[in-house]
Amino acid sequence: MNGANSCENCGHYTYDEEYDTYVCLVNLDEDDMERFMSYSVFHCPHFQINDEYKIVRKQM
Repeated sequence: MNGANSCENCGHYTYDEEYDTYVCLVNLDEDDMERFMSYSVFHCPHFQINDEYKIVRKQM
């Protein structure tokens, strides 16, 4: 993974207090998970930029 498709920049990537680690909230299907685990560059079809101010901009 790299660039804009980095998990750290995704809105689905959140901290799980129970496991004390970051996790992806999207359940990847078997094919997507295999691609994710085997390629250094993976373009996730569920990637969503973590933009906290998106709603505020729409209200203006």
